[in-house]
Amino acid sequence: MLLPQLKDPEQLKSLSVEELTTLADEIRRFLIEKLSVTGGHLASNLGVVELTLALHYCYESPRDKMIYDVGHQAYVHKILTGRMDRFDSLRKQDGLCGFIKRSESKHDVWEAGHSSTSLSAAMGMAVARDLKGEDNKVIAVIGDGALTGGMAFEALNHIGHEKRKLMVILNDNEMSIAPNVGAMHNYLSKIRSDRHYLRAKDEVEGLLKKIPAIGGRLAKTAERMKDSLKYMMVPGVLFEELGFTYLGPVDGHDLEKMIDTFHQADNVAGPVLVHVLTTKGKGYQPAEADSYKWHGITPYKIESGQVLKAVGNPMYTDVFGQTLIELGREDKRLVAVTPAMPGGSGLFPFAKEFPDRMIDVGIAEQHAATLCAALAMEGMKPVFAVYSTFMQRAYDQIVHDICRHNANVMFAIDRAGFVGADGETHQGVYDIAFMRHIPNMVLMMPKDENELRHMMKTAIDYNDGPIAYRYPRINGTGVVLDKEMHNIPIGSWERLRSGDEIAVIACGPMVQLAEEAAELLKREGIQVGVVNARFLKPLDDTMLLDLAHAGTNMIVIEEASQAGSLGSAVLEFFAEHEVYETRVHLMGVPDIFVEHGSIKEQRQLTGLSVEVLCGRIKSMKALSAFPYGKTTTSS
Repeated sequence: MLLPQLKDPEQLKSLSVEELTTLADEIRRFLIEKLSVTGGHLASNLGVVELTLALHYCYESPRDKMIYDVGHQAYVHKILTGRMDRFDSLRKQDGLCGFIKRSESKHDVWEAGHSSTSLSAAMGMAVARDLKGEDNKVIAVIGDGALTGGMAFEALNHIGHEKRKLMVILNDNEMSIAPNVGAMHNYLSKIRSDRHYLRAKDEVEGLLKKIPAIGGRLAKTAERMKDSLKYMMVPGVLFEELGFTYLGPVDGHDLEKMIDTFHQADNVAGPVLVHVLTTKGKGYQPAEADSYKWHGITPYKIESGQVLKAVGNPMYTDVFGQTLIELGREDKRLVAVTPAMPGGSGLFPFAKEFPDRMIDVGIAEQHAATLCAALAMEGMKPVFAVYSTFMQRAYDQIVHDICRHNANVMFAIDRAGFVGADGETHQGVYDIAFMRHIPNMVLMMPKDENELRHMMKTAIDYNDGPIAYRYPRINGTGVVLDKEMHNIPIGSWERLRSGDEIAVIACGPMVQLAEEAAELLKREGIQVGVVNARFLKPLDDTMLLDLAHAGTNMIVIEEASQAGSLGSAVLEFFAEHEVYETRVHLMGVPDIFVEHGSIKEQRQLTGLSVEVLCGRIKSMKALSAFPYGKTTTSS
C-alpha cells in the first residue's frame, strides 16, 4: 500500500500516474472507514481526491499557496500533508479540525468556515507575492455553489481587471450543500452539456498544436480562429469576458488530464480559470446517490450506509419546520427564504407543501436579507431562515434595509449558541450582541420547543417591524407541544422560581441549566429564583425593577458572547435607571473563539455548567453580607 508510506506531499512527485490512481483508491477507502466512526464532511471530500492529488503533484506546498474555499473539502489535503494519523480525532476537542486550520500545519495557508472567500484571499496573496518580488504560484479552489456568493463575483471582477498571475479552480459538482440555484449554475450546466463545443474545442486545440512555431500573423490568426469558435459554441463566455483564460471543462477524476491542464495553465501569463467536473461522493454508492445527506454525516455503517443516530427528542429545527407549515396554512402571506440551507434549516417539508412560497437564493445572505425587506414592504410575511453564523454576513442589510425601514421581517435564527464539531467559525454566540442594539429590532429566545412555537405565532402576528427568534442546534427538552399556539406579550419575562436573595436570569438552554442548579441548591437549603428572560430586546423593565427593589442580586447566564449580549443589556438598564444597590454577575462566553468539540465540552470550557453556576451562587450569597462591591462580572 502507498498511503501508509506517505509522510510529505513531495513524495507524490516520484509516483507515476498509475500509482497516483492507486493512491486515490486507498485515500477513498481511508476516508470512508474513518468517517464511519467520527462523522464529518464525506461526500465533498470523496469528490476531490484526484483534484487534490494533482495539485500536490504539480505544485510545491506551502511555497505555492493552495487556498480552499470553506475548507470542508480539504480532508485529502490534510492526509497528504502529514495528518493522516490524527483522523481518529477529527472534529473532537483538541483534535483535528474539520476545516483548514493555519495553526495545524504550514500547508494550511488560509482558513474559513464560510464560503466565497478564497478568491479574495488568492488575490491578496498574489498582490503580496508581486510586491515582494517572489514567483510562487497562487491557487484558489472554489465550488460552483460558493461561486454564487457575491464576494466571489467581486473578487472575479478585480482579478480580471488586475491581470495578475493566479489560478482559480472551479470544482463543479453541481452541489454546495443543497442543490445549487441561480443563473451561474445554469450557465455552468450549459458548458457541461455542450458536447459539440467540447469536441470542437479539442479538435481545434489539437490542430493548433500541430502548427509549427512560425510566429507572426499565422499564429495570431489561428488563436483568433480558436477564440471565434469558442464564442460561437459557448453562450456568453463569461469568464473570458471577465479577463480569465478559461480551460476546461476537464474530468476531475482523470489525473492525467488534470495534470496536463495544470501545466497548460502555468504557461498563461495572467489569471486562469480551470473548470473541473467532479462527482460529489465519488467511490461510495450511498454518498453518490444522495450527496446532500452525505455532505456532513454522523457515524454510519459502511456496508449499508445506515446512519447511526441517537434516539432522542425532536430537534428545535424540526419543530420550527413543522410549525412553519401550520402557520403557512393559516396565513398565505408567509414566505420562507433561505440562503442555500433548506435542509439544514428544516424547510424541505415546507417547500414540499408550499413550493411557490419557498425561496432559496443560493449562498447569498446579503441578497436574502434585502429581498425579505422588499417582500415585507409589499405586504408579505417573510421568514428569513438562517444560521446565526451565516447571518453575520448580512449585517449591513439588516441595519440598512430591514431595521431602518422598520420592515416586518421575521428572522428564524438556527444554530444559536454552541454548535459542537463545526467549531469556531460556526458558533452562534454573536448575534445577540450585533442585533439588540439596532433600532426597531425585537429579539426572543425560547426556553424549550413548545415556547418556540408560541414565539413563532407571536412573530407572525406582529406587525410593527422586524422580529427574531433564535434557537439552538440541539434536541428539544421533550415537553408536550400545545396544539393551540398563542401570542407572548412583547418584552415579558417569565418567573419560574422565587428565591430569597438571588435570581438567575437565563435565556434559551441556560434556563434548564439554571433550574437544575436551583434544584440542587434547594437540597442545601438555598432558595434561588429563576427567570426565563425570553425577550432579549426589549427587556422586562418591570420585572427587573421589582427584583432590584426587593433586594435581589442577580446572575445573568447565557450561551452567547458575554460582551454585548443579555448581561450587558441588564447592566445598561440598571445604569440608566440609577440602580446601584443590586449586584449583577455575568456568565457568558468569554472573549475567545471557542474551537470544535462537543457542545457539552464547549460549555464546560466556558464555565457554563451547573457546577460552576452553583459555585457562583454560593459566592454571591456569601458576598451579600457586605455592602461594597455591588456589581461584578466574570466568565
